[in-house]
Amino acid sequence: MSQIIDTKKEFSLMKRGKSFVNAGRGLKVFWQTTPNAWIQTTLAILAIVLGLYFQIDKLEWFMLIIAIGSVLTAEAFNTAIEIDINLTSPNQHPYARDTKDVAAGAVLIVSITAAIIGLVVFWPHIINFCF
Repeated sequence: MSQIIDTKKEFSLMKRGKSFVNAGRGLKVFWQTTPNAWIQTTLAILAIVLGLYFQIDKLEWFMLIIAIGSVLTAEAFNTAIEIDINLTSPNQHPYARDTKDVAAGAVLIVSITAAIIGLVVFWPHIINFCF
């Protein structure tokens, strides 16, 4: 027998507040369990410092913000997928491995894209600084 799920819920500030607390806990788990997040965060901070140093324009800031956010978001999704796969497939299974590898590949794609954006933004500034 199918069960109808009521998706209409009353708005509640308490529930919204709890959602933010849960999201904060998720970020804590993310940074505590994902070494790559520390590397990516360090590179993001370096990009921000370089952006401030070179006084990049608004479009360049926009590009950097999107790149940084995309990399960290992809890594967070990858971490969530790995946590779920480790729970649901504790024994090695080819599909579990494929799922993890595809998620990691997605992080690689967005990381390469972010690196290209970084080169597009900073290369002219570095060339002008050096010459």
